[in-house]
Amino acid sequence: MSMPTSMPARGDVARDLWRLLEPLHAVVYFAPEPLEEFRAVGYRGFWMGYFAGRAAPLGHVGADVVHALFYNFPYARVSRALPAAWSFAPPNEALEARVRGSVRALSRALGPAADGAEVARAAELATRAARSAPAEGRALFAANRSLPVPQEPLAQLWQAATLLREHRGDGHVAALVAAGIGGRESHVLHATASGIPRDVYVSARDFGEAEWTSRRDALEERGLIEGDRLSLRGRQLVAGVEERTDRLAATAYDTLTTGETDELARLLRPLTHAVVRQGDIPLDNPMGLDLRESLDQS
Repeated sequence: MSMPTSMPARGDVARDLWRLLEPLHAVVYFAPEPLEEFRAVGYRGFWMGYFAGRAAPLGHVGADVVHALFYNFPYARVSRALPAAWSFAPPNEALEARVRGSVRALSRALGPAADGAEVARAAELATRAARSAPAEGRALFAANRSLPVPQEPLAQLWQAATLLREHRGDGHVAALVAAGIGGRESHVLHATASGIPRDVYVSARDFGEAEWTSRRDALEERGLIEGDRLSLRGRQLVAGVEERTDRLAATAYDTLTTGETDELARLLRPLTHAVVRQGDIPLDNPMGLDLRESLDQS
């Protein structure tokens, strides 16, 4: 009996590929080159560049929409950047700046490998997955997918990583909403589950002492936190959210055969390790990704 060449991807495949793709995308937030490019087109300060760059696929969008889609930032932070950013540089310039800066950052990290056949093949596979992923209910992913596909392989790989992470992110937001966890609460829950220091969220997500305590107390009242750790109920909720996120993300890879997802992981692994070893992305970060695993495997 012949076996099918492809089958629906499993959640663990989607999670493994997310661990490999997320650092490639994340240089846009942490590496110096994208920050330089955002400043060069006129954006003032890190946060204006962040929100302009990530929201640019949506067009001349304002704070209400971005606050809803990004889910976990305080409204005051978003409204200080948008829509004011568009008066400094329009969305098309933000799109060009983020690609230029990200490609420069990846080129620095990868060295000669940036122009290699492995990058081109990884870009081909990742782009095929990204372009085939279902867009229904995934507004931020759909906006990114509407953009032209770059011709240069490294730029194409970065864009595919961006598409796949926003596809996963939209699904993760849906899973959190279904579980009754707000964006701000999700940070407190994740910090408690992972042991990431609260200071990371104070700087990266504008948490003050009063808000952190309030959100934590609300989770404790729901029986999700006990002391300084998750309760059994909390662990079950977090596991359920992560499982649903993985399952929703796996739909992006249904177009690839098992052999192709294995090949993509194999091609990405040395690229991701090189980016992580560069040190631009902090090991403790608000992305939900443990970069120490990449360092341990390199």
